[in-house]
Amino acid sequence: MTTSTAVTTGTWAIDASHTEVGFTVRHLVSKVRGKFETFEGTISSADDITASGVNVSIDLASVNTGSADRDAHLRSGDFFSAEENPKMTFVSTGIAPKGGSDFVITGDLTIKGITKSVDLATEFLGEGGDPWGGTRVGLEATTTISRKDFGIDFNMPVEGADKLMIGDKITISIVAEAVLQA
Repeated sequence: MTTSTAVTTGTWAIDASHTEVGFTVRHLVSKVRGKFETFEGTISSADDITASGVNVSIDLASVNTGSADRDAHLRSGDFFSAEENPKMTFVSTGIAPKGGSDFVITGDLTIKGITKSVDLATEFLGEGGDPWGGTRVGLEATTTISRKDFGIDFNMPVEGADKLMIGDKITISIVAEAVLQA
């Protein structure tokens, strides 16, 4: 991988115990944060960063906002329809260096059977050994999507205001650690 820091080429498995896939959405006058507890994925690194790739699958039923009632509503047909569409996926289609340790991963994000191209602003956090003889890399990535683009348009008007209860823009934040596979 060609960045300001060379990365060992190979296939890396995302370490779910050291990775967080989170999101933030506007709610009334504040923001609600949540995360997904169950996911898996791989990163394939090549000498030429543009030949590298990412493939991730997230279990939508694993959504956790800290409120069991809200999480159940998010799993319902009003939002994710998690029974009919259990997975959200991201498959990279391109990677472009932006200088230093920053790059953009472009890929196809699929939610509820709808696929849209998104750009993840990504920072390479480093590579190093672990106490068990493995090699790890760290990445941090963010993007903002419109939930309506993915058929998630449930909302409620706020009485006495020209507003809706839930914002359309969702900020997705990922902090990932991955382990080089033998």
